[in-house]
Amino acid sequence: MTSSNEPPEGPADAVPSVVAPQLRALRRRAGLTLEAAARAAGLSPAHLSRLETGQRQPSLPMLLALARVYGTTVSALLGETAVDRDAVVRAADMEPTLAGGWTYWQAGGSGRGMQALRVRVPHGTQGDIVRVHPGEEWLHVLRGRLRLRLGDAVHVLGPGDGAHFDSLTPHRIAAQDADGLEILFVHTLLQSPTATLCLGPATTLHHTAGEMP
Repeated sequence: MTSSNEPPEGPADAVPSVVAPQLRALRRRAGLTLEAAARAAGLSPAHLSRLETGQRQPSLPMLLALARVYGTTVSALLGETAVDRDAVVRAADMEPTLAGGWTYWQAGGSGRGMQALRVRVPHGTQGDIVRVHPGEEWLHVLRGRLRLRLGDAVHVLGPGDGAHFDSLTPHRIAAQDADGLEILFVHTLLQSPTATLCLGPATTLHHTAGEMP
């Protein structure tokens, strides 16, 4: 039985069986005891032990929490082998995508644990949408002024300002002024239905639901 503050484990076929030995190996590589790793991930030692022995399968939020603790990615926890990827993204290869009135340019490589985007936000678009989803977000204002609501607090950021926050904090992103704004945006990429909670209404949507902030 899990403690009351732990998310339920996934069904038996939620993730490959290779995840159990990976969890144990990565914890030991990080030099953490079972108790220390469990505490950092918000789990009980008994629950983490069951995950490491394959008696329970972790949910996606658990995998994300453990990946953060071990300084790795969910892909590594799942035993996936990384392939060679281009480290450089050329401006000529950044094709714009329109979604919910915002324009996105891919600013980082694909197939990684995080996604980097350059985003143009016109005034008055998606300003009433509250986003809540697992992961982290980092943003940096390039042009214009950003109105950022985090929980009950409201912040106005100008060019050169940035923010880094837990995406489970309810948040809103909007342009403060009529001429809009442009930001650099990096977020944890989740292949999970919960990631759709951070999407606004799409006009022309070329990406899947898990690929947009």
